[in-house]
Amino acid sequence: MTKPVVPDFRRTLTLRDVSEASGVSEMTVSRVLRNRGDVSDSTRERVLEAARRLGYVPNKIAGALASQRVNLVGVIIPSLSNMVFPEVMTGISDVLEDTGLQPVVGVTNYLPEREEAVIYEMLSWRPSGLILAGLEHSEASQAMLAQAGVPVVEIMDIDGTPVDSAVGISHRRAGRQMAEEIVAAGYRRIAFLGTQMPNDHRAKKRLAGFEEALARAGLTLADREFYSGGSALLKGREMTEAVLKRSPDVDFLYYSNDMIGAGGLLYCLAEGIDVPGRVGLAGFNGVELLDGLPRRLATMDACRLDIGRLAAEIIAGKRPDGIVSGEIIELSPTLQRGDTIRNG
Repeated sequence: MTKPVVPDFRRTLTLRDVSEASGVSEMTVSRVLRNRGDVSDSTRERVLEAARRLGYVPNKIAGALASQRVNLVGVIIPSLSNMVFPEVMTGISDVLEDTGLQPVVGVTNYLPEREEAVIYEMLSWRPSGLILAGLEHSEASQAMLAQAGVPVVEIMDIDGTPVDSAVGISHRRAGRQMAEEIVAAGYRRIAFLGTQMPNDHRAKKRLAGFEEALARAGLTLADREFYSGGSALLKGREMTEAVLKRSPDVDFLYYSNDMIGAGGLLYCLAEGIDVPGRVGLAGFNGVELLDGLPRRLATMDACRLDIGRLAAEIIAGKRPDGIVSGEIIELSPTLQRGDTIRNG
């Protein structure tokens, strides 16, 4: 019977402990744990079993001193509550799974000063790469990213100049495309409902593109309603009620995201408002939540999974020709009409 391991919290386990437990040299243990060199399958399994039994965790910092890098990829996102980013993270994790690279997440809450702090902490660990949402950063953040010395991939947006590589969509183009679809369907009194957007640059770009397309059609927004705080069904219901009571002749509501758009749809259905005849609705992001609504909300798929995968491929050197720097990849979002835009 294997003798149970009694934890000793007074000291940290070392390669020597695993070496003694497995009966092989420390050099062989190091090769197995770093997945380097030729080691027989039986020896590898013996080392890994001893490490698991002991609860040994390699010291990545110590092991990285020669290369000044650890096998971590910093992923910096603005929110954990936003339903957009879990799918991005899935794409990143899928690609990095067999590379030895491990994603580590930092959250900025859309605050530039918080982003500075997260970038600083991430880079202090000397990661193998950095993935972060957006192209707009403070001067200090921009300087740190420019001097990072590792691949940096800015994701979600390509409307701007990246520090290194970028993977995303054109939010201006997405806004224009949605406006053109709405106008073609015959709607003319159009309102916008969304976040206050002081730091949500992508939502601002979509609104700018949306208004550009309306202007080309000789239209302007009939009303607009803003809120602060997380995207929520309740906010969508409240804002929709406010706009329709203030501007009863509005015939289309364009929401900055699907969560508040879903709230607006539920409000309209509860009030017996004809959708899409009397009022049309559209959101943005194409989140799975929409599949459970009484009607499918018109939206746009923001290519979240592909964005995560492509960003991770750049970091891991899995792109054609092993490109790890200076690549800009623009994806094209798909407009989904759903059941909330009438036929023109």
